[in-house]
Amino acid sequence: QVPVVESGGGLVQAGGSLRLSCAYSGRSFFGYTMGWFRQAPGKEREFVAAISWTAGRTDYADSVKGRFTISRDNVKKTVYLQMNSLKPEDTAVYYCASSRSSFSSIIATTTRDYENWGQGTQVTVSS
Repeated sequence: QVPVVESGGGLVQAGGSLRLSCAYSGRSFFGYTMGWFRQAPGKEREFVAAISWTAGRTDYADSVKGRFTISRDNVKKTVYLQMNSLKPEDTAVYYCASSRSSFSSIIATTTRDYENWGQGTQVTVSS
């Protein structure tokens, strides 16, 4: 059973908004950094945003800063990605994952630092 399930993707016009959710059912959620990544056709999976286990620190890719906001609810074991002012170049499959290390003081931004990948949710932004 995949411990991570993403939802909330869809088709939206440029300038629109979407809110992605990532429901985590693994043995532990608290203590792990959660990250969002995306992969467009023909491209490598890339970092989008991450949030520390305390939710006190976040990090974003330069391409989404000021437009996307990551948040988490440790009680509901869910991570959210609010995406505003969407652009056609945001079109991709969006994935959620948990960090390999727990209680880390560093927010990881590379795919090798994450595990428990979900199946992804498609986001398509039309021009």
